[in-house]
Amino acid sequence: MVRRISNGNNLSALVVEGGAMRGIFAAGVLDAFIESGYLPFDFAIGVSAGSTNLIGYLAGDHGRNRRILLDHARRADFIDWRRYLKGGHFCDVGWLWHASYDDVPLNIRRYLDNDVPLYAVTTSIDSGQACYLQVTAENMHEVFPASCAIPLFYRDFPRVNGEPMTDGGLADSIPVIRAYEQGARDITVVLSRPLGYRKRVSPKPKLMQQFFHDHARLFEAVLDRAERYNRALDFIQSPPEDCRVTVIAPPAHFPVGRFTREAALLEQGYQCGRESGLEHLRSEGERVPGSD
Repeated sequence: MVRRISNGNNLSALVVEGGAMRGIFAAGVLDAFIESGYLPFDFAIGVSAGSTNLIGYLAGDHGRNRRILLDHARRADFIDWRRYLKGGHFCDVGWLWHASYDDVPLNIRRYLDNDVPLYAVTTSIDSGQACYLQVTAENMHEVFPASCAIPLFYRDFPRVNGEPMTDGGLADSIPVIRAYEQGARDITVVLSRPLGYRKRVSPKPKLMQQFFHDHARLFEAVLDRAERYNRALDFIQSPPEDCRVTVIAPPAHFPVGRFTREAALLEQGYQCGRESGLEHLRSEGERVPGSD
């Protein structure tokens, strides 16, 4: 197991973006890390599907994320347009987290023993601000559904410590600046969009404004999301002089979209991520499986 402890405030961090089913890319990257015993990070920050991918990685459960995305996440229990049109959830993230937790082993003890804290990003309904919650054995069943709860598609606002939350991607989709503010000076970022992607700034959407009429601060976060997203990309492209940022991103024609359910495309996305993870390890001078 590669484990490097940083001195002082010069820390190493792993940041993983969300993206629903596009998270299959990160699942492949992180499985490549597990295969090589690669864990050189002082802490990790994940958003939405990025947070659930990271708990599988930090628990050392190879293949867990792939299994969930190719099985549970493709079921009608998770994604169902007919249920949504009848007033239910389109993406039932509560069901997905609890069903996968029950069915697919998660080595919580190993996560705790690794001493690499995971921070999952949520968005406060009341303030519209990002919340960076350290994942523990006691709070994970609240934190993960909240981080993944896409507004409109998941009709509830899950509560964490009594406070209503929603998808962390609204307030901080790529928390690389947060990692820097927490002392990280060597940051590895796993994106779910190809390099060169920029989020478009769209005019105020009438439909969404109606949905958020009781949550003015949250609606402000929705309107500012593209600007914050692109600001994170600017940081990645031109980090401060005292910081190294390494990016692992899907190729330009990555075949998986946010709600892709075709098993063959998801498997292709996973293998693409795994190979990208192995390429990263080679660039870092690490020994990879089958390289001897």
